[in-house]
Amino acid sequence: MGAGGAAKAEPLSSCGSRSVGLLRGLQSIAVTTPHTATIRETRLQDHRPHVLIIGGGASGVLLACHLLRNRAGDLKVTLIEKQPEVGRGIAYCTTNPDHLLNVRAANMTAFPDQPDHFWRWLGARKECGSAWQTGGGPFCFAPRKIYGEYLSSLIAPLSSGGRSGPLRIIRGECVSIAQFPSGVTITLADGSLHQGDFAILATGHEASVCHTGGYLDPWTGPADAGVEPDARVLLLGTGLTMIDYVLSLSRAGHQGPVLAMSRRGLLPRGHRNVQPMRIDPADVPFGKGMPDLLRWLRTRIEQHARQGGDWRCVLDGIRPFVQQIWQHLPMPARKSFLEHARAWWDVHRHRMAPEVEKRIDAVIASGRLQIMAAKLCGIEQVTEGVLIHYRRRGATTVETMQVDNIVECRQIGPAPVKVVNPVLRSLIERGLARLDPLHLGIDVTPDGAVISRSGEASERLFAVGPLTRPAFWEIIAIPDITEQCMALANRLRRALPKPAAISRS
Repeated sequence: MGAGGAAKAEPLSSCGSRSVGLLRGLQSIAVTTPHTATIRETRLQDHRPHVLIIGGGASGVLLACHLLRNRAGDLKVTLIEKQPEVGRGIAYCTTNPDHLLNVRAANMTAFPDQPDHFWRWLGARKECGSAWQTGGGPFCFAPRKIYGEYLSSLIAPLSSGGRSGPLRIIRGECVSIAQFPSGVTITLADGSLHQGDFAILATGHEASVCHTGGYLDPWTGPADAGVEPDARVLLLGTGLTMIDYVLSLSRAGHQGPVLAMSRRGLLPRGHRNVQPMRIDPADVPFGKGMPDLLRWLRTRIEQHARQGGDWRCVLDGIRPFVQQIWQHLPMPARKSFLEHARAWWDVHRHRMAPEVEKRIDAVIASGRLQIMAAKLCGIEQVTEGVLIHYRRRGATTVETMQVDNIVECRQIGPAPVKVVNPVLRSLIERGLARLDPLHLGIDVTPDGAVISRSGEASERLFAVGPLTRPAFWEIIAIPDITEQCMALANRLRRALPKPAAISRS
């Protein structure tokens, strides 16, 4: 079998004789690199079952924690991450204290069976009385940089043992994965090879927009990006990323006019300290089309509002059922939702912290931030900046405006046809994975197994986090990712061979 092929995986119960099978796998792909001898020596010396996680952001760290939670002594996990720090990714690498979580502390635990874990961690750090806390108790929205520290605190003890510890962190970029009946081999950009029983893709969002043509990256601070204090700034998108950038501009002392533009001009709503409505699963219209679902949702909200309730109670009440609703939707209904209802769903479902909402309202009231519903038709570089051509929603004429900087703040959308991530590109080109019809991510089974071009579910390759949106839709927030990681960790632990059996093979 060539490097681009994939052997049919044998049942999980036949995972014995790992060392011999994996060495044969290496011979079958004719690997002749200086790393081969090192791999063979390591495999013969360390008989622990081995899981390889590609991606060291929040999804990868959470999965590693769940895998090693009760098997730290007899299981080995290797985390591959190209960035200097693990656990932070795009969301939690910010150093701006104004960038808050958009989920309350009570719901940000890494361990669903310990719902107050993050809140107790905050209390131990004496963070509970900080200025960003509102509403009292666990109804607070901590800075994202603090949540990054929380994830780091979970992973640090697991990686403190070096090569002999349960967790090894490797700085590098995975470029390809080969599957065999007895395991997997991954190749990094530096040519090194690493073997294991399973490989898990936890690479996060596959960016759908290239920051070219003078567009600035929203994750680079205004000062570092060269945005002048009085610059005229256009923000493309009016979602949570735009909110973050406005806060960054404010912290940098920016005083120039800011225009935020999106097709519908919708802003995320703010959180309130309300309790989710209790909804009987029998009342949820699973399998219905979008009109029936939206009618049911509106009716619920209207009835609750007549009783003095808040619409947030209803949306929070259906959160446990969202994945199941999505899975029951036929493909035409999913497409219709993405085209016509997604923007409204996003601004009501993914909300701002109350204190952030107040600050954004104040910036809008001051006139420094304008929200516009319009479509960008084109841009033109000129001597003193950039000319933008746009058409307001409902209008037929194209207008022109001059700005100094354009910042790309549109939310992650459907995955591009040309995937940028090298390991995903390799898997798709070789037929070991496939994009879903709506290009939200890659196709996986309900338990996260990657589906090949031919429709076969892998027994060695899995995925977690935003990559799996085609199967779950709501899989970008920490509460959903932690549930997914816990379920996959339990599945893999049951499937992994016993160390004693391996050492006798």
